[in-house]
Amino acid sequence: MPRGSKDKYTDKQKRKAEHIEESYESRGVSTDEAQARAWATVNKQSGGGEKKGGSGQKKSPQAKSASRKSSARRAVATKHGVPRPDQSLESMTKAELLNRARTRHIPGRSTMRKQELINALRHAA
Repeated sequence: MPRGSKDKYTDKQKRKAEHIEESYESRGVSTDEAQARAWATVNKQSGGGEKKGGSGQKKSPQAKSASRKSSARRAVATKHGVPRPDQSLESMTKAELLNRARTRHIPGRSTMRKQELINALRHAA
């Protein structure tokens, strides 16, 4: 028999455990073992019973959505090499400099060295 009270579990979790337990019993597993496996499965899938209080973030669905959107925008900007406004040209990689030169349509950029790209970008500004 599994240890602990199941009062903190939702009705859906209890139904799921019961269904899993019946499935194990139909395959010949003992009742106690089937019950233990069922609750272990429910715990693994849903993280246990209802969580009330405790630590962690308490964000509204709107705040979570806004966080995801801004995070996605930052990730895309980073992925595509969009430089940060406060970043100096010297601290940028050659690939980032090439991307910036490409957006400014600097001719001959593909054959330039890093310092040449920096100089060309400064003159184009």
